[in-house]
Amino acid sequence: MKRSELEVAIEAATAIVRQDSVYIIGSQSILGTYNEDELPGEATLSNEVDIAPIEDDASESLATLLDGQIGEMSQFHADHGFYIQGVGRQTANLPEGWQSRLVSVKPAWLAKSVGLCLEPHDLCAAKILANREKDLTFVSSLLEVRIVDAETLRARIELLDPHGVSGDRIQVARVWAAWAAAKYPPIG
Repeated sequence: MKRSELEVAIEAATAIVRQDSVYIIGSQSILGTYNEDELPGEATLSNEVDIAPIEDDASESLATLLDGQIGEMSQFHADHGFYIQGVGRQTANLPEGWQSRLVSVKPAWLAKSVGLCLEPHDLCAAKILANREKDLTFVSSLLEVRIVDAETLRARIELLDPHGVSGDRIQVARVWAAWAAAKYPPIG
């Protein structure tokens, strides 16, 4: 995926939910901070953009609307080669203070629409907690090229809310982050 495609996704999503801003909470939120040419290939492989409306009802009707209108196998997907997955804000367990670190992406051709992307360390903390192979590959690729700092990531994992997280997922995330800090020590 490319930054320009993220901007198209922001335009489409804000128009559908009739809000000026949306959260970009999946892996492609990395494009809020870096252009695709600055990222390792593993970081831009996804052809979906996870978008959560800023305001939604308890049944996540607007997220469902996004899925139906511009989601997988929609005409939007066929036309653009990527799609929007409408999600609820609670889809990702994010570190305390994440909202103060959001990165704004504003398509130049739009007067109001803004995508609020996760800061890379917050994104990676959520990905490590999810503990899927694709997420660990994504995070490892960013650590390898030093886009993400292992010690900062480790600190963000400590800011994750353990409530509502099943089993020992926080502990597994801590162990993974400790391994990453040993493997990718600070440069210099």
